[in-house]
Amino acid sequence: MPNISIDQLANEITNAFREYTEDVTKAIEKKVDETAKEVLKETKVLAPKRTGEYARSFKITKEDGYGVTKRIIWNKKHYRRVHLLEFGHAKVNGGRVPAYPHLRPAYDKHAANLDDEIKEIIRNGG
Repeated sequence: MPNISIDQLANEITNAFREYTEDVTKAIEKKVDETAKEVLKETKVLAPKRTGEYARSFKITKEDGYGVTKRIIWNKKHYRRVHLLEFGHAKVNGGRVPAYPHLRPAYDKHAANLDDEIKEIIRNGG
């Protein structure tokens, strides 16, 4: 067995850990992107369509930081209208406008098992 110094051993361990971290990070980002695309697609299908403009204007925004991978699905043109359609709202002269849930059901359907998939990616090393 060859002799190896402590410094070389520490460098090799550091390099192996760095490779593992990079592989896991890339795999998690890929999985989050795939899930966000699925949620976006489902949201566009479930969104109310009078003219279709509302459904077409949903977009994905990436917010990545150190140790954070976040995707935000929002309506670029009609962002003020989303919560009114999603949850319903009161009418001016009384009564309520019915809710048309489209964003939350898509998120619940596709992102429900994302935590388990990320844990599996971490266990498998990417």
